[in-house]
Amino acid sequence: MPMDIRAHHPGEGRTPQTQADIGRISEIWEECLSKYGHHQFLFGDFSIADAYFAPVVMRFRTYSVFLAPALQAYMERVISHSAVSRWVKEAKAETELTPEQK
Repeated sequence: MPMDIRAHHPGEGRTPQTQADIGRISEIWEECLSKYGHHQFLFGDFSIADAYFAPVVMRFRTYSVFLAPALQAYMERVISHSAVSRWVKEAKAETELTPEQK
């Protein structure tokens, strides 16, 4: 599931390995949010951990990976964070195409 913020590929790229990765990431997010994040970000306030997972959030968005409501809400909070939303806006403004996009 390559990252492409400008794309939308619902359901593509789902292999058994990818599904296992999605499951493991979900477990990590659920544990961090319940233990430390108080259902905001992984460790409370937005941190390097949330920035680290921002590309994963964007992949989940591109490929329409639906998760439990609490995790969907976490993804929306990450996407709405000012640094991430600026990154997304700048990515969408790119005009260069990769070979896959041509």
